[in-house]
Amino acid sequence: MSAITDVTSAASVAAMVEATRSAYGGVHVLVNNAALSSVLTPRPFYEISSEEWDRVMAVNARGTFECAKAVAPIMRSQRYGKIINISTGMVYKGLPGIMHYNASKGAIMAMTRVMARELGPENICVNCIAPGVTPTESVLQNPGIRANLAAIQATRAIQREETPADLVGAIIFLASPESDFITGQSIPVDGGSAMN
Repeated sequence: MSAITDVTSAASVAAMVEATRSAYGGVHVLVNNAALSSVLTPRPFYEISSEEWDRVMAVNARGTFECAKAVAPIMRSQRYGKIINISTGMVYKGLPGIMHYNASKGAIMAMTRVMARELGPENICVNCIAPGVTPTESVLQNPGIRANLAAIQATRAIQREETPADLVGAIIFLASPESDFITGQSIPVDGGSAMN
């Protein structure tokens, strides 16, 4: 099953969720990973336009809200489900230059806690993963990020480049029954750069 979804559109998200439910008989896991980041030009917060701020918040924070809201009725009827939100380890650090991105991802951590409390009585776990900067193809297209990769890597206890594969274990664990008593948590997966 393949679909293009605009996470800022409730109708588009509803169509994606319905296609998933039809294909698989339910929705057991949602990973909220859509975000605007690599297209952002690092700049002081006072130079970020209101329009850019709103677009980042709409995709990153509201997109997470729209997707979770759309799967909640199905998971509630199943009395089981896993919602895994993707934030960033930069929230812990206050990394300058992309305040709107950090604020949107901080909102996701706060939303994770609220959703965990509201959905917990129905056996739905909601957790958050906070990756470090991961030099994916799109991230490497941003010269501001690319120029700082060595400095970012130097902040890690495990001083190497993070890869998308580094996130797989945490996602599988949070999606599995082995994490059925873990909810409301934000877990840094960044090689020990942010420790909480």
